Amino acid sequence: MKRIVLTGGGTAGHVMPNLAIIDDLSKLDWEIHYIGSYNGIERSLINKANIKYHPIRTGKLRRYFDIKNFLDPFNVLIGIFQSIYLMIKIKPSIVFSKGGFVAVPVIIAAWLNRVPSITHEGDITVGLANKLCVPFVKKICTAFVNTAKYLPQNKAVYTGLPIRREVFSGNKALGYELCGFTNSTPVILVMGGSLGSLNVNKSLRNILPELLKDYQVVHICGKGNVDNSLQELKGYKQFEFVTEELPHIFSISDIVISRAGTNSVFELLTLRKVCLFIPLSTAASRGEQILNAEFAVNNGLSQMITENNLSNQVFLDKIKDLFKNKDTYINNISKYKFPDGTAEIINLISTYYKGK
Repeated sequence: MKRIVLTGGGTAGHVMPNLAIIDDLSKLDWEIHYIGSYNGIERSLINKANIKYHPIRTGKLRRYFDIKNFLDPFNVLIGIFQSIYLMIKIKPSIVFSKGGFVAVPVIIAAWLNRVPSITHEGDITVGLANKLCVPFVKKICTAFVNTAKYLPQNKAVYTGLPIRREVFSGNKALGYELCGFTNSTPVILVMGGSLGSLNVNKSLRNILPELLKDYQVVHICGKGNVDNSLQELKGYKQFEFVTEELPHIFSISDIVISRAGTNSVFELLTLRKVCLFIPLSTAASRGEQILNAEFAVNNGLSQMITENNLSNQVFLDKIKDLFKNKDTYINNISKYKFPDGTAEIINLISTYYKGK
């Protein structure tokens, strides 16, 4: 029996590509297991997919002072021992990682048990967790072609990003119904990632009176960020977080305003959506979202605003310019060739699994 362990977590961006792979692996008669953290978002998302989930202890290497920095190495060590036990128990043929610090103990345990592993780097530069995993994996898949220059050439493979098939199955009638909108006015979708963005939320709400003169706005604002005073505002619909509903909302959106996590960039551009990216600043990240957004802008696929330049007037002007030139952006996106990340990674798994 072919068995695979998938791992990765911390944010939805580390889990959604794994869900795309799970869909295809299920059709190919793989027995699928998932190793993640006890409390991370991956646990609830994987449980919904009815995949066997195994929690382990994990830590995070921070670039700033925190008392947890002294405790987390012990959590990682415990996670390695837990992962070794799981490797012996599950006896996987291969491990696939989408990154995040929960993956480090799993990859090391797989190497110690002579189980081949493959990891995926979603950003242009390589995150710290994947840097730690490089010596222990067979291949490092990349979402961006130029990520290879940061990796050993004998291990880097450009695959693109696995994208869930259901993203393409949106139903416009359901989308309009979910939002309470009509099909007579353009729709702007605004989303700030799985946790939401206070800055984007505030800026959007500042310009809502002007936007609602010409557009309907659906706003995925993050857990705890719904503004109850705006619940009855005509043409404005708020959600904390959406999962199954998202493809339907995508289908009715003429313009999408989003953070620039890799999943968001690739899903939206593959759907040929006209986008305005507002990447996380370097104060809140290592700058990977800025690089992702610059990739899209430099290829004529979108526009961006840095968080430092997010004023009401700039926000409004960018939206109006995008709508005015949306056909040009759609044409540019349609010419850009994105690899089928799911198929490419499934092929690698089929090449490297143990016991074939």
